[in-house]
Formats: sequence, C-alpha cells, structure tokens
Amino acid sequence: MDATQTPQTHQAQPLRIGLIGAGWVTQHHLAGWRQHASRARVVSITDPHTAQAQARASAFGIDQVFANAEQMLDRGDLDAVDVAAPRETHAELVRLAARHGLPVLCQKPLAPTYEEACALVAETQDCTRLMVHENWRFRPYYRQISRWLHEQRIGQVVQAQMSLLTSGLIPDGQGRYAALDRQPFVATLQRALVMEILIHHIDTLRFLLGDLRLVHARLGKGCSAMAGEDRASLVFESTSGAAVSLLANLRVWGEPEAKPDELLLVGERGCIRLSGDSLRCQGDQPEQLHYDLPACYTESYAATIGHFIDALGDGGPFETSPQDNLQTLRLVEEIYSFSRN
Repeated sequence: MDATQTPQTHQAQPLRIGLIGAGWVTQHHLAGWRQHASRARVVSITDPHTAQAQARASAFGIDQVFANAEQMLDRGDLDAVDVAAPRETHAELVRLAARHGLPVLCQKPLAPTYEEACALVAETQDCTRLMVHENWRFRPYYRQISRWLHEQRIGQVVQAQMSLLTSGLIPDGQGRYAALDRQPFVATLQRALVMEILIHHIDTLRFLLGDLRLVHARLGKGCSAMAGEDRASLVFESTSGAAVSLLANLRVWGEPEAKPDELLLVGERGCIRLSGDSLRCQGDQPEQLHYDLPACYTESYAATIGHFIDALGDGGPFETSPQDNLQTLRLVEEIYSFSRN
C-alpha cells in the first residue's frame, strides 16, 4: 500500500493489524482491538520474548507469532501496525513500519527524549500516517469535562489543580512495592514518574486547557528501589493565564496503593471537580456523574484505537498526532532540565 493512501474501514474484511510487543500493556491494547473486531483485527504479534507473544496469541486468538518485527512486516499482509514495545525501541520500529508504507499507532512516548522524537517525526511525516497512543485523554470523564468546558459551563478557567498521590512505593510487611508489582520495569527507568506516568496527566491538561508553559518543576526520589524520580511538583501557566499545578508522589502514607486522579478546575462562574468515581460541575448549571473506573480504563484503550481506525478510514487528522504530542514531550523535557538547575 502506498504511504499516502489510507485503508478503508468500510471494506468487506477488517483491517489486518500487526502488534509489536507482548508486555504488560498489550493486554489492554488487545482488549481494545477486540472491541472493534468488525473493523480491525490483530492477526500477528511479535516480541523478543516469544513465550510471552505466544501467550498473548493464545489468549486473544492471534493467528501468527513472529520472532521479530522484520519477519512480521516482510510478509506484506498487514494494513497497519500497533507499536507497544519498550520506549527505547519506538523510533526504530516506527521507521521500520514507515519503510513498509504502513500506518502506525505508537505507544507514548514516541522516543526517550524530545530531540529523538522530533527527528523521528521529521523523517517519517511524509511517508506514513503516525498516531501516538495517548489514551488518558480518551477516558470518558475527561471527554465529559472537555464538553463542559466547550459549553462554557464554568466560564474561563482561572486555576487548575491535579494530583496523583499514592502509597504504591511504600513497602509492605514483606518488603514488596505495590506499584512495582504491577509494572516492574518502572524501577529501572532513569526517567520514571514524569516520562512514564505524568506524561499522561500533562497531555490531558493540554487537552483540556490548551498549550501550557512550564513555570516551576521540582523532582525527587524517596524509594531506594527506584532508579528515577518518584515525586514531582510542577506548575504551568495556560495561554489564557490560568495557574495550573500538578502534584504527584508515590510514597504518601495514608493514601491507597493505587488511586484515581484528582482534578479541580476553578472557573469564573463555577468549578469542575473529579474525585474518585465522582465528577461534579458546580455553578449555574450543576451536574454530577458517577463512573465505573475500571470500565473507563478499558474504554480509554478502545476509544483511542477506534479513533485510529476512524481516521484511517476517512483520512481525517489524528487527535494525538505526532505534532501535537511533541508539545507534551517538550514540556516533559523542560521539566527534567528545569529540575536539574
């Protein structure tokens, strides 16, 4: 397929997807693809750990398992590629798919650094369609907040406060860390909390409030099991002048091991509060909604994948285009630079 062409989602047969990666996150990718089975189907998977790839293939009915991405792509029977491998391999794998003329859905971040991501985008923008798999902003409650903001329910936002506070890096009686039991690889990352987790929150704040300017950043580490940072205090300013704070710490006594985001948006005529499973709009047009949080997590993957399929079919733009995502990565890079000064 020529790189300038897009597959049609109304075709008789579903799109044929190749998944690169079989790690922890791919269970959620595959569950998301399965929700769109009438339009797209993962038909092949590859991972250096072939046993993991085979396990995913067996669990999700994937026809073919390959030892490496080159073998999978060389067959020439795919319509698009989903890259869900470690971040250090993203740029190489996106380039490989681009050489085969295949559209790519690539897990965040595009590359380990902003400079590497910029180079990747410049090199591939004319030879393939590339979308960043940034699913946080696709969670149903954030989509609802966006609708309220566009409806001017609370007027212009003047202050915003977001937090992620957990006890996931406080050891239990057996010396185990709940956060690392869930995702062990996080312990090895030199760029940990901001690049792996808060990148989602920064992107979501950009989605809701527009472009941000970094005002202050302070990072720290309190867990000896971590190579990188596990706490962050960040302050931004939106283009409209709103002060935006993001506070995160994975070693807070009294907090649960895992906890949903907390968000407060203060507007000129009201406020929006996200806390636990509750979302409230307060002011002239009050409204309160409740969410099934595990279902929202699952839905965010399916919604991201659905958007990718839709845009391939109608040729429309990707919401999380590389150009948009570079703005999030730029802020991440600035945070690490700022915190060293």
